[in-house]
Amino acid sequence: MSRTVRIGVDVGGTFTDLLLHDPRRGLVWPGKLPTTPHAPNEAVTAGIVRLLEETSTAPGDVAGIVHGTTLVTNTLLERTGAVVGLLTTSGFSDSLEMGRETRFDTTDLLARPAQPLVPRHLRLGIPGRIAADGSELEPLDERAVLAVVRDLADQGIEALAVALMHSYRNAGHEHRVRDLVAWAHPGLPVTLSSAVAPVIGEYERAGTACLNAYVQPLMSRHLDGLRDDLTAMRIDAPLRIMLSGGGVTTLEDAKRFPVRLLESGPAAGAIAAAAVARTLGEQDVVSFDMGGTTAKIAVVQGGRPRLKHAFEAGRVDKFKPGSGLPVRLTVVDMIEIGSGGGSIAAPDALGLLKVGPRSAGSVPGPVAYGRGGERPTVTDADLLLGCLDAENFLGGEMRLRTREAHKALTREVAGPLGLDTADAAAGIVEVVTESMAAAARMHLSEQGKDPAGFALLAFGGAGPAHAYGLAKSLKISRVIVPMRAGVMSACGLLAAAPTVDEVRSLPSPLADVDWDLVAALYDEMTSRATEMLQPGDPELVRVHRSADMRYLGQGFEIEVSVPERDLGPAGLERIRTVFESTYRGVFGRSLDGAVEVVNWRLSMQLPGHELSTGGSRARGGEAGRGVRSVHFPGHGLLEATVWNRYELTPGTELAGPAIFEERESSCSFGPDCRIRVTDDLTLVVEVDRALNPVSPAVPEEGGVEQPPEAKDAWRPV
Repeated sequence: MSRTVRIGVDVGGTFTDLLLHDPRRGLVWPGKLPTTPHAPNEAVTAGIVRLLEETSTAPGDVAGIVHGTTLVTNTLLERTGAVVGLLTTSGFSDSLEMGRETRFDTTDLLARPAQPLVPRHLRLGIPGRIAADGSELEPLDERAVLAVVRDLADQGIEALAVALMHSYRNAGHEHRVRDLVAWAHPGLPVTLSSAVAPVIGEYERAGTACLNAYVQPLMSRHLDGLRDDLTAMRIDAPLRIMLSGGGVTTLEDAKRFPVRLLESGPAAGAIAAAAVARTLGEQDVVSFDMGGTTAKIAVVQGGRPRLKHAFEAGRVDKFKPGSGLPVRLTVVDMIEIGSGGGSIAAPDALGLLKVGPRSAGSVPGPVAYGRGGERPTVTDADLLLGCLDAENFLGGEMRLRTREAHKALTREVAGPLGLDTADAAAGIVEVVTESMAAAARMHLSEQGKDPAGFALLAFGGAGPAHAYGLAKSLKISRVIVPMRAGVMSACGLLAAAPTVDEVRSLPSPLADVDWDLVAALYDEMTSRATEMLQPGDPELVRVHRSADMRYLGQGFEIEVSVPERDLGPAGLERIRTVFESTYRGVFGRSLDGAVEVVNWRLSMQLPGHELSTGGSRARGGEAGRGVRSVHFPGHGLLEATVWNRYELTPGTELAGPAIFEERESSCSFGPDCRIRVTDDLTLVVEVDRALNPVSPAVPEEGGVEQPPEAKDAWRPV
């Protein structure tokens, strides 16, 4: 019998999420346990062992494992990567520090950009020069190469990046440097800019190569260690790794280009959101993924997340472009902010309540976890507001400590601000909600979109709990919470399609394109992509060709689809027409003048997997769990019905206020909501401010008295 079991593993900053899928048994089984930051593989292997035991699955039945991780991002943010040396063309060793010679904040005289990953004394030039057209102006000085690398090795470098001028047109010098280093220093990892980012722009290309070298030793150890752990568990299935662009790749390619895993975990969430949107027939969705450390917001249109090919990593200020390190790679277009369940709340120097970006993470975690945390977090506030059940967190495996959370919030927030503890908890949630709403508005406005025209699809451990408040702030009237929302990123790992993205720079006016050279570039890209994917059936391969184009003289490009039939002189007019249409869609108008092509792109993809998020746990209990006092934004404290999501019946329609609990997450909706349960137990919520308006409850000594309409605000419809 063929193996059918696949496992997705997403290592986040606070929790490690897992999902086991076996279509033969119709089984979708989740797992969630705290991340082990000191050794991420410990939580991964412990989670897999548990999944296999709970589902009676033998290790030999596992057909594949897909892994997503935030390890690359965390390494960059914490600056805990390798000691990197950089080889550049003589005279260009300072380009990494000069950057674009712009200030990301012209109003702040003290603003400083992100520091380069390679300090000045480890950036050295070597003689030899390639011209812009790819010809050799000056031969490579091989003796100088050996001497410079010896000098860097003596200074203790652990990895080497090589970024020579115009190597995107002719990589001969970089290849020779690689061969020389392999001969003289065989154990030293080498990253070539022409391999990791073969595009025009020495600053961005060098920065991408340096970041790849910076994280390569750590990621190689992590991935090799994970492979060894799986082998020790007698799991010999392929280990695939999630890419920042939403595809998956092989273990060896991930070790070679770990920079492409920079947004690995967040991308998986967007892929899962897109899969759910397609299943429901939703065209325009805002993907809202709130975990323990951060919140991620992305746009899904036409069932696909939006992609981009340039990214800034490690921004000094997350809301200010130019404050980070430029990276040339394909990523899911999203905005990420430091607002998660573990985000720490405290008054600032001016006495204003601030939440995040500092996070308690999984160690020590929120105060309520009882693991040594002393600073109140969003999770602690959610617990005090009734959004979480202290006795049923993680299905009852982790008992939350309400009293300790109350003491910490009183001591650290309510007391200094002169507030009641309940008001302080509500204030924390309001601050974090408005922070996420501001980020969402900005992200959508940059694309010319109005949030009110979208549905909000919420997931992550904390996302569903905050979806109602965020939707009201954004004036979104439709909220979707899929089953298994707490482990949706792991679901996205299993749904993602194996993908290879290739790009080659060949700047030229559209009218003067050398189509023979373009054809050669596409042959090269197609050959590499095919070698990577190794498709068994060529009919299953989906290929997309595009070009980065702009008006001649502009500094930035837009991506334009270019079908294979248009790759030639006969397709010039059609390409220009599509470019102008795309340009108008972005900027609202087109211009007169010549058009230039900068980069040619190819994306090759195999089919992904359709995966239902419906429940697999045993049924037979009661759907209703009683009532609980819950604070709802705009309504105050109300009595809400508590529902067990696993016991809900498809087709059921309910009215708020209501709270829905499952092992990995919970969500609550106010009295202005109607909730429908779909066939796979997804909750589709319509928010209507005119429905069941309720005034906030007024606390009185000895308890909370609810107005009569609040007590009857929930009922089966």
